[in-house]
Amino acid sequence: MKYLIVGLGNIGDEYKETRHNVGFKVLDAFAKASNISFSDKRYGAVATTKFKGRTFVLLKPSTYMNLSGKAVNYWLKKEKIPLERLLVVVDDVAIPFGSVRLRPKGGDAGHNGLANINQILGTTNYARIRFGIGNDYYPGEQVSYVLSEWSSEEKKKLPDLLEHSVEMIKAFGTIGLELTMTRYNLK
Repeated sequence: MKYLIVGLGNIGDEYKETRHNVGFKVLDAFAKASNISFSDKRYGAVATTKFKGRTFVLLKPSTYMNLSGKAVNYWLKKEKIPLERLLVVVDDVAIPFGSVRLRPKGGDAGHNGLANINQILGTTNYARIRFGIGNDYYPGEQVSYVLSEWSSEEKKKLPDLLEHSVEMIKAFGTIGLELTMTRYNLK
């Protein structure tokens, strides 16, 4: 069985360590733990690995966040992966930092990357990991906040949260959505 795991982020060094790029960071952690590397392909950086008989196609779209749906749609079709085996990793300001939640479906919650995926795929019925980045910003400062780097306190906790997210992805592919939510969702 094959799974498409999409980490949302923006390309370019200026975005590399920002909160908005946590989807890329999770996939980088997965690749590092699997001893694989990404190759530049159509619409993104792609790496493939196997775990317990499952194939995970990791995708970091190069289309910029607001056009992520184009890359997701292309790779779903190219790899012939059904929607129920798509998992998108995304930052979420509505969830406190330290919380990581797998959801079976949902709206975009104001996230432009998810909004574009929903629009292109014509559905919100796909799994997503919502990685909490908190909302420690003043009204009107959301863009600056999500595009800023992690605080020193967050940087200390980030490696464990990334590792936890990688374990969630593996569980999604091996034990399924429901059991993974029960066992791995961090409040």
